[in-house]
Amino acid sequence: MKTLLIGGTGLISTGIVKHLAARNATITMLNRGQRDNRLQADVETLTCDRNDVAAFAKAVEGRAWDCVIDMICFTPEQAEASIKTFAGKTQHFMFCSTVCTYGSQIPPGVVVDETFPQKPISNYGKNKVLCERAFEAASTKGAFNVTTIRPSHTYGESAPLIDQLEFDSCAWDRIEKDLPVLCAGDGLGLWNSTHRDDVGKLFAYAAGNAATFGQSYNATTQRVFTWRDYYREAGAALGKKVQIIMAPAEWIVAKNPKRFGLLKEITQFHGPYTSAKAMRDVQEFSCEVSFTQGAKRVFDDLKSRSKWKNGSGDAEYQQIVDAALAAGMPEQEA
Repeated sequence: MKTLLIGGTGLISTGIVKHLAARNATITMLNRGQRDNRLQADVETLTCDRNDVAAFAKAVEGRAWDCVIDMICFTPEQAEASIKTFAGKTQHFMFCSTVCTYGSQIPPGVVVDETFPQKPISNYGKNKVLCERAFEAASTKGAFNVTTIRPSHTYGESAPLIDQLEFDSCAWDRIEKDLPVLCAGDGLGLWNSTHRDDVGKLFAYAAGNAATFGQSYNATTQRVFTWRDYYREAGAALGKKVQIIMAPAEWIVAKNPKRFGLLKEITQFHGPYTSAKAMRDVQEFSCEVSFTQGAKRVFDDLKSRSKWKNGSGDAEYQQIVDAALAAGMPEQEA
């Protein structure tokens, strides 16, 4: 199977390449060539900026693939460029969307499946919905068969591990130093966290699978846990018990809305999803990396690359901790 990844060196892409290689697929990736390539596979690289529409088309001129996987399409304009470039050049086009397209509403059964109405609240989610619609319309017109995959929180080596507040957190260093960390609300918000190798498996084995044509899938572990669980199990990866300070999400965000944008737009809301549909249609898809195992791999990787974030020098975070304690907000073990 001849496959092309638009992107290819990012977090999820690394997992995709791993499993495509296990399938003995021929792998090409197209990107700007500006990120370190840590892939352990034989991969052809095409170098161009996808936002240069003419260069994008020229880079793949005269080529065809069994499956094209677009990992870096974020706007309707980029979607239209992909449609124009790959119509008639691939049988199967896979689009990496996001669970942020569902928004923050909670269904009666709490866990969100692919039938849940898409009502995004962030610009990121809104643009991804527009991209989904563009690819669906192109598929209807016969450009290619399309499959949409919606990851949730995906983590893995080569990237920091988020906490509930922000993307690149000082919380893990504080935990290692036996310092308390902030947790929004009562810590019982629901969440999925899936290792990139497991998410990549769904993409890799959905590629070329006719059962996935015209379908959309959540790409998450089936395990739903709370933010208390999240902190406790990340702490276990460090060999530490975790003390959390419970504070209202709005109160934390107000301290620095820009810094805590993740909490403001995403993690203060419930985020439990099911991938039962994906497991039904892609028999090879299963999640094997536990969160504690995956977190340890991320922490070890950060330290090995000298990317570990030192929390003791984060005066702002400590000031917020001090303000929370002074206001009587409870500190307890996660």
